Amino acid sequence: MRARDHGIVLGRLGPGPLNAITDVAGVRVGHATLIRGEGPRVVGEGPVRTGVTVVVPHDGDTFIEPIFAGCHRLNGNGELTGLEWIRESGFLTSPIAITNTHSVGVVHDALLVHAVRAHGPHADFWSLPVVGETYDGVLNDINGFHVRPEHLDAALDGAVGGPVPEGSVGGGTGMICHEFKGGIGTASRLVPVDAGGWIVGALVQANYGSRELLRIDGVPIGEAIPVSDVPSPWVAAEALARTRAGELAGAREGGPAGGRGGAPEGGRTSLEPGSGSIIVVLATDAPLLPHQCERLAQRAGLGIARMGGIASTASGDIFIAFATGNRGLPGPASVPVAPAVHEVRMVDDGRMTPLFQAAVEAVEEAIVNALLTAGTMTGADGITAHGLDGERVVEIMARHGRGPLAGSARVGYPSATPGQSGEGRA
Repeated sequence: MRARDHGIVLGRLGPGPLNAITDVAGVRVGHATLIRGEGPRVVGEGPVRTGVTVVVPHDGDTFIEPIFAGCHRLNGNGELTGLEWIRESGFLTSPIAITNTHSVGVVHDALLVHAVRAHGPHADFWSLPVVGETYDGVLNDINGFHVRPEHLDAALDGAVGGPVPEGSVGGGTGMICHEFKGGIGTASRLVPVDAGGWIVGALVQANYGSRELLRIDGVPIGEAIPVSDVPSPWVAAEALARTRAGELAGAREGGPAGGRGGAPEGGRTSLEPGSGSIIVVLATDAPLLPHQCERLAQRAGLGIARMGGIASTASGDIFIAFATGNRGLPGPASVPVAPAVHEVRMVDDGRMTPLFQAAVEAVEEAIVNALLTAGTMTGADGITAHGLDGERVVEIMARHGRGPLAGSARVGYPSATPGQSGEGRA
């Protein structure tokens, strides 16, 4: 169930008909989800908890008809390829794909192969594909390289408008958010008619954040559900890594516990709560120029901040925004094409603020939707990421005077015990 299915309403603007990025006409989303195996991790065999998600920006051929786009980096410990050309030219010239950290290369190449196959080997076009990543190595055999070119093809071929599957699907299959199960989430907002009447949609692959910082509609949800109550997969992964590091150090003749391949000094590993990343894709039908798309992309960071994200040093928080309000732009070419001048439209600068608000609210709700729809997942080495229980969230919000039950619960009323709020969720 999504946030609004639980009665959780975030922000002031209303959502589009689907409350999804696909409310922007022509935008399509597709997933390829890979789930197989269980038990101890065997590199190359599994368990596998990963996939690919694609966002197709419009109903034309993105490889030969670009649209204006802009991007923003909140913290750069991550990857979203193709951004240098977007910064330079303002053009998005491919679908956007999101996968796990170690599969960026294969998905990037697969996008190009897909384009060449569709247009023929002698077609006069080129593309710098946009492929993003977040790290799923806690639940997934990430070093097994299980994402293949055919999975990108399947996600593209299956990309459709309409409702978007969320949670543990596609690139979000093995992701963790605020130490709960994370993944794919989406939402949209309608700008009032008197302010332009445009739509802003967001899609996130949420894999960031520490438990104690999680907030929903300003309510400290993470403090109310500490890791002592609902265990953190990051803590389990760190404990396992330290155990293995100690075993490896002990197996080396005279090898120090903190040597290469072991735990760092102090016995800690890099698998700390809050590690991870978030990729945000924003879409709008407003006629924005590239610099305006960049300004819109920046606002994604405010939606993350509302949730308690702080862009930690171990997080790759990278955002892209594209606008479909100018179509028929010339495709990438190495020689001049006629006509020499192209007319485009732009939103008046004084009308940008409602779009900014829409972006902030859509990103915030997209993250909440990712958390509430993901469910509980057990991955490699038996590590479990617990789903966030919407009923428990509503109960906690009520004690703070927020949410659909505000006023029906007393402040200080005891929280639900771990088993009360639904099987398989926390």
